This record gives sequence, C-alpha cells and structure tokens, in this order.
Amino acid sequence: MTKCGVAMIVYEATKSDFLEDVFKDELVQNICDNYESKVGRINQSEVRSWDNSMQYMYRVLSDNDIPSDAGVAIEFKIPYTSKRVDLLISGYEEESGAVVVVELKQWDKVEKIDNKEAIVKTAFKNGLTETTHPSYQAWSYAALIEDYNENAQKENLQLYPCAYLHNYLHQKEADPLTDPIYEFYIEQAPVFLKGDAPNLRDFIKRHIQTGDQKKNLYQIEKGKIRPSKSLQDSLNNMLKGNREFVMIDEQKVVFESALQLANQALRTKTKEVLVIEGGPGTGKSVLAINLLVEMTNRGLVSQYVTKNAAPRNIYSTKLKQDFRKGHIDNLFKGSGSYVDAPRDEFDCLIVDEAHRLNEKSGLFSHLGENQTKEIMASSKLAIYFIDERQRVTLKDAGSMNEIQRFAEAEGANLTTMKLESQFRCNGSDGFLAWVDDVLQIRETANTHDMGASYDFRVYGDPNELKNDIMKLNENNNKARMLAGYCWNWDKEGKADSDYHDVVLEDFGFAMSWNLGNTDTWAIDQDSVNEIGCIHTAQGLEFDYVGVIIGDDLIYRYGEVITDSTKRAKTDNSLRGIKKMQKEDPEKAAQLADEIIRNTYRTLLTRGQKGCFIYCTDKDLENYFRERLEKVSQDYEENEFFKPMMEVAEKKQRY
Repeated sequence: MTKCGVAMIVYEATKSDFLEDVFKDELVQNICDNYESKVGRINQSEVRSWDNSMQYMYRVLSDNDIPSDAGVAIEFKIPYTSKRVDLLISGYEEESGAVVVVELKQWDKVEKIDNKEAIVKTAFKNGLTETTHPSYQAWSYAALIEDYNENAQKENLQLYPCAYLHNYLHQKEADPLTDPIYEFYIEQAPVFLKGDAPNLRDFIKRHIQTGDQKKNLYQIEKGKIRPSKSLQDSLNNMLKGNREFVMIDEQKVVFESALQLANQALRTKTKEVLVIEGGPGTGKSVLAINLLVEMTNRGLVSQYVTKNAAPRNIYSTKLKQDFRKGHIDNLFKGSGSYVDAPRDEFDCLIVDEAHRLNEKSGLFSHLGENQTKEIMASSKLAIYFIDERQRVTLKDAGSMNEIQRFAEAEGANLTTMKLESQFRCNGSDGFLAWVDDVLQIRETANTHDMGASYDFRVYGDPNELKNDIMKLNENNNKARMLAGYCWNWDKEGKADSDYHDVVLEDFGFAMSWNLGNTDTWAIDQDSVNEIGCIHTAQGLEFDYVGVIIGDDLIYRYGEVITDSTKRAKTDNSLRGIKKMQKEDPEKAAQLADEIIRNTYRTLLTRGQKGCFIYCTDKDLENYFRERLEKVSQDYEENEFFKPMMEVAEKKQRY
C-alpha cells in the first residue's frame, strides 16, 4: 500500500454543523472516529482537551454575526511536520479568503522566562516544563502553512493566528503571560484568556465577514504541498541574515537555551556543554545551522563541525558564489580539526551527528586523544547533536556516556535536551518507529502503523525501482538511489559512471557507486545514475530514496538477521571486526549487528516524501510485504484512504 503526501484535517464542518455537533454531544466522537482512521491511536488526554475546549469555542462561535456557512476545521496536520493546528475558521474578509488559526490551551498558570525569546514555563504531566509562548506557537504554525501550501499563496489567503487560554485568569499586576518581553509575538498572534470570549469573538468577526462553505479549508487541505526548502538550498540566504526556517516548539526552546548558555559561558567563564538528542528528521541540522548563523551574527567565534565530509561539501558548494572560500572553510570544519587547538579558543563549536565522532584523529587514527574531549576543551560552549542509533561504523565513538564523562572531568555544566518534532518522512513519527520495529532494532507501538501520509513501496524488480526513482528525479533532482555497502567500490571505476559496481545479474541490473571525483553527489545533476552509500547519504535528505538492501540483512525463522561477512571488502565501516571477533566474539557480534541495522535505518529514513526498497533476500522482501500488508489492513475499510489505495495498487511492484 502507498500513502500519498497530503495535508490533513481530522474534522471539518460549517459553523452551523459544528454548533449542532457540540449541542448534541456528537463532536468529540466524530473527532475520535476520524482521528483513529486518519492519524492513529488517540491519547485520552487529547479527548478530554477536545471535550473541554470545544465547549468554549461553541460559546464563542454562537453569534449570528459569524456566518453560519463559515468553515470550521479541527486538528489540521501541518505538512512535513508532526504538528497539528487545533482549530481553523475560514471565510472571507471583504473579497480575500481568510483563515483564523486558533491555538487552544488548557493552561491555568505560566512562568515568565527571561533571556529566552518567546519561551515560557508551564505545568505538564512531568512537571514544570519550558515551551514556546502560545502566541509564538500560533504564529509559527501559520507561518509554516504559508510556507508550504501552494494554494494559500496562489489564492492569497490571509492567515490570522491567535491563542485562546480559556482556563487562564488574567493577573492584574505583572501577568507573566502578557509580559512586555512577549509583546512582538502577541502583536502577531493575540492571546485571549478566561473571560476574553467576547474579544476573541470580535477578532473572528473582524476577519471572517462572510462564509465560504469550507472552500478555503478545502484550498488548504487539498492544495499542492510545495517541496520543503532543503537545508543546503537555503543556507546562502540564512547566512545573509534571512530566517528561511521557522523553528517551532522544542526547536525554538533548544535554540534559545543554546544562546543563553553561550552568554552564560562568556559571562561566568564557566565551560558549558549542551547535548541535543533527536532521531532522523527532527531538525537537528536545521537547528545547527540556525545556531551557527545567529552565533556568528552576534560576533561569537563559532564553527559547524561534522565527521562526515558530505554535508560540509554541499554547504561549501552552495555558498561559494556569495562568500570567500576562506570564510566558508572557517565556518565548516572536520571533527579532527581540534587536536592541537588552544583551550577555549572558540566561543562555540556546534557538532552535528556527534555519534559519528572518532576517538583518534588523522588519516591513520594516530592523532590526539579523543575528538569529543578535544572539541569540548577548545570551546567555551560545546553543542553536541546526537542520535546513537545512527552509529554506522566501528570507529563511531560519540555517545552520551562519553560526553558526560568528559564534562565531569572538565568541571563543565552539562545540559541535555531532546528534539521530537518530525520534519522528514512527511512528519510521520509513525514511520520512523515502524522502521525500528520492522528492523527489530527496538519494539515500538507501531507494529502495524506507519502514519497516514508516507509513500513506502516494496519492489520485486530493482529495475522498476530505479525507473520510478528516475522519473521522480525529473521534477527537481531530489530523488536518489542508495544501497547497503555489499558491493566493492573498485578503484578503476571511481570516476566512471559506466563502470558498474552494483550488479544484480538475475535482473540485468547494473549501476555505479557514487563517483569519487565529486564531493557533491547529493546535488549533482547526473547523480541519479549512480548509487549512494551510507557515507555519502548520512546527514543529508532527499524527496525520495530507492534503497537496495543487500545480503548483509536477511530474514530467517521469524527474525531479521545480519551477516557482516556479506559486507564489501572495500567498506571500512567494519574494519577491525575480525580482530575483535578473536578477542571478544560476543562484543564483535553485537557491534556488527548494531552497525548493519543502523545503516539501513539511516538509509531508509533519508526521504522526506517516500522510500522504495528492493531486497536481495527474497525472504526479507516477503517479510517487508507482510508488514506493509498489516499496515494496509488498518486503512482498507476507511473511505478516506480508498483513493490512495487505488493508486497504491497500480504502483506496488510484485
């Protein structure tokens, strides 16, 4: 089954139908029914929130001056994220289409946070937690809709964000929620409190003057989703000071916390360490570049650090037309650059993919002591973005334990934070959890659920997979072939795409590994003719990926099994494993298994819109089909998915 990338509204009606559903106590059940079919499992706390908040919105909308045929939508999923807008109200303001975006909150208390832009502290189930100000949240959601939805731009839809905290009593003196430090975002998105229902009603009436029979909701839901601005395409403008990526929710919290720690390190002369955990597509690289830009703009000596050269090469190529090469080289550095760096030489070092850091540096791994330690020692603030499930070679030594150990030795203050919002795989947290479950990396709740909007296909013929990837690549050069490292990368063919490294004789399939004479395979015009490996794809993203899973991953007797002996001899990822097998066979087996599973986890999550696979092991192919079929069964009775399934039947390859 294939699930197409679409925006999604869980519930929509005219205002009059919405009021009737609330009056008859049918609204929450309607939302729940649609939510389970379109999104997945329901959190009971959300049900209680809907039941509570929609009673308040019933009162607000019970006004004859708000058109009865205005549109009302609940739980609109923002494309390419895992975030949903609570409520949309649509109509016309004079002759222009208008949509009021309402962020609903159950909060009754808030603490102000100084020195962090747009951040407040409020009570969640795990205690007091920092989060974005409701006005910032509403504004950022509206900005993302404007950024991604082509119809919103073509039709010149006007979006008017606001926040409604119906349980929050205004404090007469020094209310933290409306403190002047939040004034900018409150102006962008007014915040309405308990007792402010008349004011919210006036706000809606001002912008929704005539009804639209849900037309503008349809425009937003059915509008073509523009390809997301990729990090490498937008870096030029970002470094020139333009904010092309709007950070939402915990991204913004982490961003502001990092800036505060930078100031603190400079002011107190105390070393600070910030660790940011996040899985594939949680915006780690976007946030890292935003921090690099802001730190640089503030006059702080900062650098972006990666072990993998591929992202640095992409950024340098994109920037070379606007900036001097020396300037770029000073911004983007390899992880082995700090062996001899003086102590505290840099104000901030921002380490992307810290799980890939080596222990030693140098071509022969003979320089320095430990890259994690050296980066920390040479910076006043060291920021480590990490996902330990993306360690893909024996040399990958970066870990939470290592960072904690060196922070203690340095006497540094250690702060840990998490990124959870999903920006890859069409914002589907479900797909990422499903991949972990299918690869038997960890058991998840997503045994039969990958979310409702990701295009995943299993092919029985690698040529058909390749042909579909090539067709998709014609659109914007953002579809790529990838493979596990089970075929040798022969020296004589490293600069020749006609030299075929990856050969599947039974199908007459033959392709070259990515060429060794380019540092920018991910964006080169003809790269769809070559296959990328883990070393050229990690840290980057595409719209679609076609992944060939080699003989190092097979399926036998109900288990996904790895076989390190099937890795290519030219692959250095497992260099040293034979020696380790003699010294500590149990440890060697565990590490090799982890690296192979992590490799495919990383490859399978490079696509923003879709992932297509071919397995050399027929049993593994059938296993993927069975898992995909179980996902399909969750949707086959659902009217919402019937058009998708008809398309899927045509696309699925057997």
